[in-house]
This record gives sequence, C-alpha cells and structure tokens, in this order.
Amino acid sequence: MAKAIPSRSEDYSLWYNELVKKAGLAENSPVRGCMVIKPYGFAIWEKMQQTLDKMFKDTGHENAYFPLLIPKSFLSKEADHVEGFAKECAVVTHYRLKNDENGKGVVVDPEAKLEEELIIRPTSETVIWDAYKNWIQSYRDLPLLINQWANVMRWEMRTRLFLRTAEFLWQEGHTAHATKQEAVEETNQMLNVYATFAEEFMAMPVIKGVKTESERFAGAVDTYCIEAMMQDGKALQAGTSHFLGQNFAKAFDVKFATKEGKEELVWGTSWGVSTRLMGALIMAHSDDDGLVLPPKLAPIQVVIVPIYFNDDQLKQIEEVVAPILVQLKEMGVSVKFDTRDTHKPGWKFAEYELKGVPVRLAIGPKDLEKGTVEIARRDTKEKSFHSLDNAVDHVMHLLGDIQTNIYNKAKNFREENSRTADTYDEFKELVEQGFVYAHWDGTAETEDKIKEETKATIRCIPLDQQKEEGKCIFTGKPSKGRVLFAKAY
Repeated sequence: MAKAIPSRSEDYSLWYNELVKKAGLAENSPVRGCMVIKPYGFAIWEKMQQTLDKMFKDTGHENAYFPLLIPKSFLSKEADHVEGFAKECAVVTHYRLKNDENGKGVVVDPEAKLEEELIIRPTSETVIWDAYKNWIQSYRDLPLLINQWANVMRWEMRTRLFLRTAEFLWQEGHTAHATKQEAVEETNQMLNVYATFAEEFMAMPVIKGVKTESERFAGAVDTYCIEAMMQDGKALQAGTSHFLGQNFAKAFDVKFATKEGKEELVWGTSWGVSTRLMGALIMAHSDDDGLVLPPKLAPIQVVIVPIYFNDDQLKQIEEVVAPILVQLKEMGVSVKFDTRDTHKPGWKFAEYELKGVPVRLAIGPKDLEKGTVEIARRDTKEKSFHSLDNAVDHVMHLLGDIQTNIYNKAKNFREENSRTADTYDEFKELVEQGFVYAHWDGTAETEDKIKEETKATIRCIPLDQQKEEGKCIFTGKPSKGRVLFAKAY
C-alpha cells in the first residue's frame, strides 16, 4: 500500500482531512456541509455510543426520542436561546412537491405552504421542555433524567469532517429537578462522566472548567466544559454540561407541586457530546502513517495476518490460530483473522496500520516451525516474537499498556505545550504554540479584543483554578486567577 497521507508537519489540516478519508471513516456528501460516515468510522462511533450509554444508564438516565421538527414559535419562548441559534437554523416552509409544468423536474408546490414554519432541530431544549410541561405535575415526578441519541442540524458555513458539519450525530441529556442544588449536582456529575470517558476510554486528557458568559450556551445560567489539546496545539471542546436554572421552566411553564403543596418551577440541565469526539480521537493520537486508536474504542483490537504460499500452509496456520481466536474472544477482545488471498501480507500490514488497529499478529511457515508468532503494537511500532503458548497473555498485556501509553503521551504533550504568560507580548507569542494560562480582568470587552487581535479565546475558567492575585495581561486591571486561553477548533 502506497503512502496514503501527507505528514502533520507538512500540512496539519490536509493530514487530518486525508486521514479521515483514506482510513475509511467518512467522506463528504452531495449536500454541502454534510458527511457520510462510513462503516469503519461508524463502528468507532458505535463503541463510543455504547460506552457512554452505559455510563448514562449507570447514573440513572433513560433514553427517549423527540421530533426532528420544532415549531418556530417554540424557539421564540426563550429569548437568549433563539438569539443564540437563529443564524444556524434550517427552516421547513412547505410540505409538498409537484412536477414542473415545463418538464424541469420537481418544484415546491406554492399551495402547500405550512401555516407555521418548522425548524430542523439545532438542539432540543424547546420541544423537550414543552413535553415536560405534561410529564411533570408533582415532586413525585422528579428528578426526570432523560437522554436522547439523535441528529441535529446547524447551518455551518465552514465545515470539516467530524469537527464541524451542518448535520451531526450526538446525544443530548435533558433533566428536571426539584431544587437548584440537585440541578447543579447533575450538571457537575455529567461533566465528570464526560471527563472520565475522555480520559479512560479515549485516552485523551482534558481540563474541566466553566465557560465565560460570552461563551456560554444560549439559555444557560452556567456552561461547564472539557477541553483537550490536539497535536497542533489547538484546543477542542470535547463536551459540555449546562446548568439551565429555571429559564426553560419559566418559558414553558413547567411547575410541580412540592411535598408542602406549594407550586414551584423546576430546575433544569442539558448536556451533550457529538461526533466531534471522532475528530478529537483522530487529532489527539494519530501519526503520519494513520490512525492510532486506543484499544478500548478500536473496532478491531487485534488482527492476525497469516503468511503463506499454498493452501496447506494456510491450513496449518489456521489450526494454530484457532485456539488463539477462541481465547481472545472469550476475553472480550475484538479480533480479526485476515485470510484474504486478494492482497499480500505487506499490503495488509499497511492497511491495518492506517486503520489504527492496536495489535497485529503475523505468523508464517518459519513461525510454525519455531512455535512462535510476531506481535507488533501500533502505538510504538515495536515488534517482538513470542511463543504461541503465551501469545494471548502478551496480547492482553499489550492492550492495557497501549491504552495507558497513548494517554500518557497525550498528557505529556499537553504539559510540554502549556505555559503561563504575564505580559501581552509574551501571551501573543506563546498562544501560537499551545495552551496559555493568563490573568484576565473578567470583562467581555477584554475577552473580545484579545480574540480579535490574536484569534485566541478563553477556553474555560479551570475548576481547579488557584486563587492568585494578578493583573490582566491586556488591561492591567486586577485579576484573581488565571484562565485558559488557546486557539481552537
């Protein structure tokens, strides 16, 4: 297999786009800004989805499904919400087509105009809170812990596969609570679920924090986030959890009767991650030869490639490999035995390297004689020979070691590319290289000016922020702690 992708140092953006396509993850669709997720890419997303779904259910949440189309009037009920999404909405105005009288295909039937336009959901708070009005009557109905797996549409002008597309897949949690404290605890709990998933499954270290007012989700009181560093030093927001206060409860008149018989508004949260995590997974770990997938999310964790010159040799290899396959599958390992005769072993090695399969076993006639097998790991590309008897034990050890090694490599990279700045000149130089922790005076005006001049944004106010008296790098005004700045996707 010929070299399929350019190097990261050559052109990081082109490297990413070509890797997504050549590794068989996704491709552009005929609809501008939308993508086709191919089977291998969707297999990775399914593993993410299955893992997260279990984590949600373990914390008491249930799945439901709400309509794709939302009445336009619903978005008018929460002022900040509609302002935040108005420019990204796709609108359905008619419900029927007809043949063109001039024989030029189909046209919109002007007689089929909807009385009220429908919005293709950019997010589902409005339609869900309209349902909650009917579902919640008493404190006995709370907390209401609902998650939805769905697609959404946001009319993005500049798109990139997985990272920013007009239509994308995601999950959105929407919960209702009797007290403010319960809602805040839910918001933090789900932020921690996302952080655990990112670090323990994606092998991607993240920084937990709260967004500034100008970066807050439209309609939220507070937005919490996890931020990760990609290999070009830019930040990527990998998940958000929003404390909605009583904003949507007020907008949709969602009240409940307390134990004392009083009527009160409920408190709400929403939280979500999307197929953007696919982009994060690629950019956090992959190299110039292809994907580097953490074993916990790899669709194929182990591939076995036979090297043979005739059918008899293949049959002998199959007999030796059979018990290895059984043992690995019994241990829950996803393993593929590639016996295709349409491609040579070297081509297969390159293919599985490109696809990021964590562990590769190769066995040929000489290995049969010696009772050995060659085992290669994708992350470091190290190869070693092991006896067939302990091959399974070594593979299981490698899978755990690779998961840890990928995480540590990403964490070390982030630490090496994170700095503190005390002057604006120092900040402007360092922010080109990675994360910068710097003092900020707390005003949106300063935040906007820094963004305008450097294209760097405040990614978050870290939750573990140390209280530290200082001066804003831009205005010199007092600051009580450093915030995280970076350029971002």
